[in-house]
Amino acid sequence: MRVVRLARRYWAVTLTLAVGLLGILLALAGAGWLVQWVFSAYALAIAVWQAVGMLRELLRGHFGLDVLAITAIVATVAVGEFVAALVVVLMLTGGEALEDYANRRAKRELDALLARAPLRAHVQRDGGVHDVDVAEVVVGDVLLVRPAELIPVDGVLLSRSASVDQSSLTGESIPVEKSEGDELLSGSVNGSDAIELRATATASESQYQQIVALVAEASASRAPVVRLADRFAVPFTLFALALGVVAWIASGTPNRFAEVLVLATPCPLLIAAPVAFVGGMSRAARDGIIVKGGSVLERLSAARTVVFDK
Repeated sequence: MRVVRLARRYWAVTLTLAVGLLGILLALAGAGWLVQWVFSAYALAIAVWQAVGMLRELLRGHFGLDVLAITAIVATVAVGEFVAALVVVLMLTGGEALEDYANRRAKRELDALLARAPLRAHVQRDGGVHDVDVAEVVVGDVLLVRPAELIPVDGVLLSRSASVDQSSLTGESIPVEKSEGDELLSGSVNGSDAIELRATATASESQYQQIVALVAEASASRAPVVRLADRFAVPFTLFALALGVVAWIASGTPNRFAEVLVLATPCPLLIAAPVAFVGGMSRAARDGIIVKGGSVLERLSAARTVVFDK
């Protein structure tokens, strides 16, 4: 089952929920004193695990805001706020699980595009038709495209006419009629008649491969709001820690320090941005909509006029 697979893949979230359920059962059974020890021990174990990963990232020169979450876990356990510690753990592990799930979805959509890319071409050479790898097609080759096959590379139609389905490229909902000399785009689906075309581009320079490259670039791009969060990670962390210390001194209780760190833990905000952008771009790619990057989606919030070609 899919739920079981997800539970195994994101074991940290599953374990956190299980610990929370165990705490509820212990409280109902009259062993509430044991809940604090279970929650605290588990939260500290997760904090140590996250700290090891954070140190590895620091050695690579990457600094993130997870240090706030780790400090918040330790601080809440230290002041006895064990329920808050478990909530922070759930935010931390749940956010990472959502980001990983979105990235896997994006990769799956990209793999689907790659799987659909033409792999073989029928090239007319030496008086016959030879099946070759699409990467071996050179400009000027004459290709045979059989009925219902994908056009492997961009080219010019040599046959008198053709009917091609370009919906995956242009969004045209019905087949397009082509005449001799018209341009044919790779990734289009030939109609019911075999046609000949002359290659005008190699596979890597053809339309479909450029779309695949564009989707890959868009999936790897970072929206301005995400880059902004990374850029202010260090000063925000220092400010949050300093504010927590001031609250501690002013109130005279360490609980205020822990409360400030819990509020400052930005896991949901930082995870929400990349998840939303990556998830949106991957879903759009599956529906045949190519988005050039996260910044495009971000600018759409200010759009007031939309113009459609078809």
